[in-house]
Amino acid sequence: MNEVMSFWAQWLRPSAGLPTVQWSLLLAGAAMAGYLVQRHTGLPKVVGYTLVGTVAGLLGFSGAVWPLQGIGLFLLELGIALVLFEAGARIPLRWFRHNPMVLVQSVAESAFTYFAVYWVLIWLDVPPRAAGPLALVALAASPAILTRVVQDTRAAGPVTDRAIVLATLSTLYALTLGSAQAELINRPAARLADTIYPVMVVLGVSIIVGAVLALVLRMALRFMSPTSENTSMLLLTLIAAATTVAGFMGGSAPLAALLGGMLLKQLNPRPWAWPRQMGTASSLLTMLMFVLVSTVAAQADWSGPVAGVVVALIVVRLVAKALGVAVGNVGSGASWRQAFWVSCAMTPMSSIALLIASQFVLASASTGHLIARVALPAILLMEVLGAVIATVAIYRAGESSKPWAALTRAARTGSTGATAAAAPAPNAAPAGDASRES
Repeated sequence: MNEVMSFWAQWLRPSAGLPTVQWSLLLAGAAMAGYLVQRHTGLPKVVGYTLVGTVAGLLGFSGAVWPLQGIGLFLLELGIALVLFEAGARIPLRWFRHNPMVLVQSVAESAFTYFAVYWVLIWLDVPPRAAGPLALVALAASPAILTRVVQDTRAAGPVTDRAIVLATLSTLYALTLGSAQAELINRPAARLADTIYPVMVVLGVSIIVGAVLALVLRMALRFMSPTSENTSMLLLTLIAAATTVAGFMGGSAPLAALLGGMLLKQLNPRPWAWPRQMGTASSLLTMLMFVLVSTVAAQADWSGPVAGVVVALIVVRLVAKALGVAVGNVGSGASWRQAFWVSCAMTPMSSIALLIASQFVLASASTGHLIARVALPAILLMEVLGAVIATVAIYRAGESSKPWAALTRAARTGSTGATAAAAPAPNAAPAGDASRES
């Protein structure tokens, strides 16, 4: 690509620069790949997005810079903020008052994940200064992938709802602790107050920005329709502004959006209707986010010794989340079978984990290198495998209203072939035409 561009440089004059052309073509390919993957395998479109980004990263695509900074970092944070704002706006705090075991379940699975990954990494001779941040990276689930899986499978039910809530809460913990620990990575705290102070700063600034965002939107919803196109524009621009302000003031932009959505749910308790006009813009930002994550993660330093650590981290993370959800399942109102599928649905890692890892790399180049060489391959693998596992979990829980495309097509082909062999009908229309997916 660089050789071709240098050859045509004296004739090419794109208004927005060659990286814009490259990214546009890459996203176009990702859109087609996502459609084909979902149509022919039944897997969510995010798998296709990730595969395209992975191929681009392995081929040396130069449009994604690591560690993330500038416009790339802003777009990633904006995409995460949109997803987390929507997720937070669907969480009623009254649910935790009526069923406090959900909070216990959330804390248990997060604590199990953090300490299990940390101890295993220490046992594998990973330095403690890198093991702690890696444990925080592993702590974060991916509400972005989970919500896309839910959307593509048209899922609804207790397993789906609880998985989204637990993934969102784990994100809250990971963003708060990760942003604070990134501030301390170069100056180890001598006192407890030195450790708590950065956490309070990140959380306090994020709460203030999120509260202002929620209050402005609540005032706007008093005289604007939630389904209006102008409301969608207001929502998108306010989240973009909050993303910029929160990062500038020392908070966490995705955390501020999450808290703003949760607060808006309390101020506006009616069922939240995500504006349909936001669909295309939100989907484009989400696709860009997944492609960016996989493109950056694919450029990691892949090596044999690191592979063992990555596999150990992934396996321990899966087991720890399952045990944590099981420990907190007592009295939570869910069956053990549902608890198992909830833990499976929480396995994806993606943009949140990459953002936390990028913060550590920016804070300390030496320690950040140790973190990135393990975190990036793990994120890339669990962006694909996690989406597949979450899809299987939702289907096995029986909460998808959409049949699995690959299995349906195979069954349709088999039944059509058997019918044709038994009683051929030359004048009849093909059996698959009436039920072919749009």
